Amino acid sequence: MESHSASYAAAGVDIEAGYKGVQLMRGHVERTNIPGVLGGLGGFGGLFAPDVSGMAEPVLVSGTDGVGTKQRIAQLLDRHDTVGIDCVAMCVNDIVCCGARPLFFLDYIAIGKNIPEKVAELVSGVAEGCVQAGCALIGGETAEHPGTMAPEDYDLAGFAVGLVDRAKILDNSTMRPGDKVLALPSSGVHSNGYSLVRKVFDVEHTDLGQYVEALGATLGEALLTPTRIYVKPVLAAIAAADVRGVSHITGGGFYENIPRSIPAGLCARIDKAAVRIPPIFRLIQETGKIPERDMFNTFNMGVGMSLIVSRDSADAALAALHEAGEDAYVIGEIVEGPEKVELI
Repeated sequence: MESHSASYAAAGVDIEAGYKGVQLMRGHVERTNIPGVLGGLGGFGGLFAPDVSGMAEPVLVSGTDGVGTKQRIAQLLDRHDTVGIDCVAMCVNDIVCCGARPLFFLDYIAIGKNIPEKVAELVSGVAEGCVQAGCALIGGETAEHPGTMAPEDYDLAGFAVGLVDRAKILDNSTMRPGDKVLALPSSGVHSNGYSLVRKVFDVEHTDLGQYVEALGATLGEALLTPTRIYVKPVLAAIAAADVRGVSHITGGGFYENIPRSIPAGLCARIDKAAVRIPPIFRLIQETGKIPERDMFNTFNMGVGMSLIVSRDSADAALAALHEAGEDAYVIGEIVEGPEKVELI
């Protein structure tokens, strides 16, 4: 029997649009299938059978996040195929900081009006993010919210679950003075600080299609560049070197995120001159007249992830990262000190 409710449709919820959206996204979801996936779309729960062979004590690691106000840029440009990558990145880049390999991902889309093609476009980005991270998209939810959200609005969030052997969870207790701090370059602003970005550029009243010479792209293209996913390079570095700490540089920038991987009594001394700052951050700083410290305390400033490795294995870590396609480089070292991070 076909499911249809005229009364629900009159209240603003189109059940049939939801069914069409599922059909349109099916191909995107199937791209992410990896060993362990059981079943398909349509069940009440996503099923996954992890391979724990070779692990003495398997530990699940989870992370959840959303795209934040960056999705407003996507809505203004009417381009929705990249923010899903951001959503996945915000979650999987967090859990890999523990040394965990992401297994699967689920998304949640709250939307003012369910336009199937738009929802499928959003999910296509989620699927691409999962492919980049090597995990499966095993389920999700689309919720139509008429009357509480404008028809064109949506909010995209999700969560990831990963796996690591307990003995291999990254432990900063081995960190020592002289350890090197490595930078993995970001693709741009990633998905943090957009409340400030939107204010600086007054995006509601600015032509986001204007070409900016310094960026080599339009302002909209630069701001919508998806977050880089670091899972595979970081896992390669962990396998090749003595990695003692990993930080995902998100909202709060250097000052909030690097200390999260530093034990008491040690300090990550960062050489600001060594940091390769992309033009978009110079433009934000100059346009908004933002103090340098606030920039480093809000944005990633070109460093999407930092790794702390032993002095003796720094070359091995860099080689593994370069082999994995990351133009990683040294930005500092660990010293003794009361502050967990210091920019000089």
